[in-house]
Amino acid sequence: MTAVSGTDPTWLERVRAGLADAGARTGPSVDAARVAEVLRAGGRPVGASSLLTLVDALDSESAGAGPLDTLLRQPGVTDVLVNGAEQVYVDRGNGLEPADIAFADDAAVRRLAQRLAAAGGRRLDDASPFVDVRLRDGTRLHAALAPLARPGTLISLRVPARRIFSLDELVERGLLPAVGARVLADLVESRTAFLVSGGTGSGKTTLLGALLSRVPPAERIVLVEDSAELRPDHPHVVALESRPPNVEGAGAISLRDLVRQALRMRPDRLVVGEVRGAEDPRSSVTHAVRGMRRLRRGERVPLPRDSREVQTARGDA
Repeated sequence: MTAVSGTDPTWLERVRAGLADAGARTGPSVDAARVAEVLRAGGRPVGASSLLTLVDALDSESAGAGPLDTLLRQPGVTDVLVNGAEQVYVDRGNGLEPADIAFADDAAVRRLAQRLAAAGGRRLDDASPFVDVRLRDGTRLHAALAPLARPGTLISLRVPARRIFSLDELVERGLLPAVGARVLADLVESRTAFLVSGGTGSGKTTLLGALLSRVPPAERIVLVEDSAELRPDHPHVVALESRPPNVEGAGAISLRDLVRQALRMRPDRLVVGEVRGAEDPRSSVTHAVRGMRRLRRGERVPLPRDSREVQTARGDA
């Protein structure tokens, strides 16, 4: 008889199927005794060390982000990308680099994507092969299933900022010149309208969070976002988050809907995140700004280079 390695993908799949057939997966963790029984039934002996490794691998599949958890917990990680079973990349702030992680096959990537989507209350299957949702810990998930996606099922995880930087800290880290920080601080104080532009991952949200943290504590900040990312260091912040339609095409709540509600919430500063214009003319930048003309003066808008998404913050007169 051939011994089993705890990380053998073939036997991971066989044990997984055996546990499912036996109805052994009744709790949040895997029963090591049942795993050993499935292996013995298949004529494969396993040592204590390999058994524990196999149980850990199965547990990892059923909780959190599975094998990606170790990457997501590392300090400084901003993004984790999965391109099919064999390509996993991580961004630690210095650009994408390959990670020493691989999945057994695309079916394993698909299962992880579907489980994460379900954890966010969304459906992901052949009838609805794309999903964009914020998970409970704030991580933003986008997934696309094969065969629509190549080279396999795609998973994109954007890790929320673990802390809020001040303007002074951005200067100390060389991310912002001192004179620029003084100008931005004056803009916040004077409520002057301005735009912040940049590509994905360029620091728009980080900069806006630093600026909003300088808003006087007596003022009320209302955040309206496509996906909750801003967490300014401020004592009076409330937030609204848009919602996509469900699988029946109903239940959508757009940013424009939320802006209308926010106008009735007595905002001193209103922040609108990621208003997309090119994809949906009804949600264009023009419509968004027109809809906020009744607000008091003081507007801040991070605008990406391609003008396809806009984040807008508007304040009091």
